[in-house]
Amino acid sequence: MIKRTLTFGIMISLGKIFSKYTGSLRAYKWVYVLNNLLNSKQLQHNRPLYKKYGVRKSIFSSISHNDLPATENGIPWLDQANAKEKLKAHPDYTTFSSEIQEQLLHFIDEGYMILKGFFSDEQVATLNEEVDQLLKSKTLDFNYTGRKIMESYKVSKTADQVFFKNQELLSLLNFTMGKTVIPFHTINFIEGSEQRAHSDSIHMTTHPLGYLIASWTALEPVGRHNGTLFFYPKSHLLPYVTTEDFPAGNTRWRIGQNSNKKYEDHIEQLIEQHGLEKRYFNAEPGDILIWHANLIHGGSAIEQNGATRKSMVAHYFCEDVICYHEISQRPALMPL
Repeated sequence: MIKRTLTFGIMISLGKIFSKYTGSLRAYKWVYVLNNLLNSKQLQHNRPLYKKYGVRKSIFSSISHNDLPATENGIPWLDQANAKEKLKAHPDYTTFSSEIQEQLLHFIDEGYMILKGFFSDEQVATLNEEVDQLLKSKTLDFNYTGRKIMESYKVSKTADQVFFKNQELLSLLNFTMGKTVIPFHTINFIEGSEQRAHSDSIHMTTHPLGYLIASWTALEPVGRHNGTLFFYPKSHLLPYVTTEDFPAGNTRWRIGQNSNKKYEDHIEQLIEQHGLEKRYFNAEPGDILIWHANLIHGGSAIEQNGATRKSMVAHYFCEDVICYHEISQRPALMPL
């Protein structure tokens, strides 16, 4: 009992330290292996999955697309060539409102859905109040980016209920993916992220590809003045980017220097090469943007000094797929 308590305490302490740490140790894969060992319970789901997909590695070691066998099947159903026909023929399609039916068709073509006023003003106000109080009490804090508040759902009852236990939202996501979704994590923002264009598939990669979906919810009026989300319609149709497509610099022991910046540089080149059109999500509190795993998006510049942009992102993996981080080659630690 004492040994177990000590191990848990070390795990929590290292987790808190690493969430703030920005130094050179982040470049060494052994650091992530140590973290994996300390969080072994959150990796046990990979044992049957590695066997299923023929992965010959320890569940605690690094993993990337190079470790995964090529697969010709397993493409999400709404990514298939005849997706619209399958969608309209599905018996559950007509159970959704006409608005959501239209958005599902839009998701196939454009890579995203917009659900206006999905959460009530009361839900938004309660969530904002809870997050503010949790920050003041130091129960929540910003991670090393200084912008992101990770995993509020673990300590905020409202965040857990509206994002991870909301059956209306989960039913839509399950239907969209053709698999049961597993809530992975949440990120809250007080200010805009101003993050460069990227696709979630490089940071939360799946095998087979495409089995991730995300939602971004406005928690106050959001526009160009406070750094709203931007995205590139149809970018989800581009090939998935891996570390083979840009000079990541990864070795057996280390993650490449400035690999994330090099990835974002590559994405900028793709945007220019394909002539993608940037759009902005100007939103009211409670509006949701749901996007495809491969949709390119980011945070626009904050034009009004000191403006807040309260918002929340939730990511969902699907059951029965391998989940990992392609750049750092970390297997995903799934919530217990």
